[in-house]
Amino acid sequence: MGKIVLDGNEVDFKQGQTIIEAAKDAGVEIPHFCWHPSLSVSGNCRVCLVEVEKMPKLAIACATQASEGMVVNTNSGKALEARRAVMEFLLINHPLDCPICDEAGECKLQDYTYDHSIGESRFTETKTNKDKRVQLGPHVMFDGDRCISCSRCIRFCDEIAGETELTFVKRGDRVTITTFPGKELDNPYSLNVVDICPVGALTSRDARFRARVWDMSHTNTICNGCSRGCNTEMWVRSNEIVRLVPRFNPDVNSYWMCDNGRLNTFRFVNAESRVDGPHVRREGKLTKVTWDEALGSISSEIKGINGKEIAFIGSPFATIEDNYILSKLAKSLHSKNIDMPEYIIPGSADDILIREDKTPNSTGAKLAGVVPQKDGLNLDGIMKAVKEKKIRVLFVMEEDIALLKPEYAEALKTIEFLFVMASNFNSTTEFANVVLPAATYAEKNGTWMNFQKRLQRIRPAVTTLDMDRSLDGLEMSRLDKFGTKWDRWGNYKKYDARPSWRILVELAGLMGDKMKFRMAEEVFDDAAKHIEELHGVTYDEIGESGFELTKKAVKV
Repeated sequence: MGKIVLDGNEVDFKQGQTIIEAAKDAGVEIPHFCWHPSLSVSGNCRVCLVEVEKMPKLAIACATQASEGMVVNTNSGKALEARRAVMEFLLINHPLDCPICDEAGECKLQDYTYDHSIGESRFTETKTNKDKRVQLGPHVMFDGDRCISCSRCIRFCDEIAGETELTFVKRGDRVTITTFPGKELDNPYSLNVVDICPVGALTSRDARFRARVWDMSHTNTICNGCSRGCNTEMWVRSNEIVRLVPRFNPDVNSYWMCDNGRLNTFRFVNAESRVDGPHVRREGKLTKVTWDEALGSISSEIKGINGKEIAFIGSPFATIEDNYILSKLAKSLHSKNIDMPEYIIPGSADDILIREDKTPNSTGAKLAGVVPQKDGLNLDGIMKAVKEKKIRVLFVMEEDIALLKPEYAEALKTIEFLFVMASNFNSTTEFANVVLPAATYAEKNGTWMNFQKRLQRIRPAVTTLDMDRSLDGLEMSRLDKFGTKWDRWGNYKKYDARPSWRILVELAGLMGDKMKFRMAEEVFDDAAKHIEELHGVTYDEIGESGFELTKKAVKV
């Protein structure tokens, strides 16, 4: 560690750090557009100019290495004057269309114009017009007149995505960005350029013009697209998910996430196929009933049935808490037949983030007990036993097993009693005797474990009727922060869904097994007492960035 003097204060720096990096670690932000901590230095925006003693000219903080004893002033008269001049040049041809720009409210150009500009322009000529609404690829739109030529998007494609797709063309005030001839911006990580664009030049075609940042609430959660478990923010307006964006975690996904996780993993939450309440099959049709009726019909059907004739199918998409309670219920009913599907696509992984395992919690579900017990049946064995009528009762949690194999669908036609917990109607619910609406990952608290054995938290971003009845599923801090806004919006759609673990706890109570859990955290605490690998771990310890079990000495 060395020391520099920054704005009159002595701060530490690591060998090899630049001034901007040392300042960032010290909690001092030097204005910047082109610099990004995960990209190479380009040094072309010049807004990070600082005055360094004994240097004849101003230095760019992003490319100047810190050295022992260096004295840096970020707010000297010369630095401020240069910063104002740079901002004036950047704004010469900018359209100043903030009222219709998607980036408004989270735009660095807006912020720096307010904090560092002179507030007026001496430029009176006609602005240079550039192409607008240019489709660079299937997911990204480009407005050339907003671009400040920071080159972040170009460097991201070259250095992170490993695809040379974007480049500068032309020179001077006519410079713009385009794709190489015969190419388009279609790499699996293309939408990350929207996140790192410091202005509104690059926008997502999916989220474009759908909502302003101040009209949305955001919640820290985890992507459910694969076993990487990318840390994300879920942005919601009127109780509907508008967009997912990556959340920085150096141990999991850095600043990035793939396009599939961003675009395709949340659609089912807002889909028209959502299960809109408890349903019981009567006269061949699923009929909407009350929760008490549905739960009562399940408990009455399975009373007196031998545990060997009951089977349970968990899910690597459900939380550790959901799968743990499912395994507890199986044990209380003396059933050893419990398993879950796998969703592994060989050859689909890459060297960046994407994994072959397309589920977020296969590791955690197995740890929670959703694996065939000794002398019990696996998934294929369960479905074969269903076909042979050796399994009379089947519990399916958050899975569409009829869609996995044609023989599974054929077997379900012969089942005596099928109970399904599902967020959406699907191929399996067509055969169900009882369907109960399960909350999605966007509507509940819980934990997932990724392939690194890192425990991570999911949190509710979308509210349900169950949350209105009980605050267990929604943190009070979020109610305090967003409750007024949600009340003002009024009559947005809420689903009558409950977390799967809560449904199973209520069902177990009807059958005499009193599980006294009111919150997901209580379920996890109980799991931590009974599962050796989780001993001593709490929600607080998991925190925002997760907790890797491989770095923990297991407490017995």
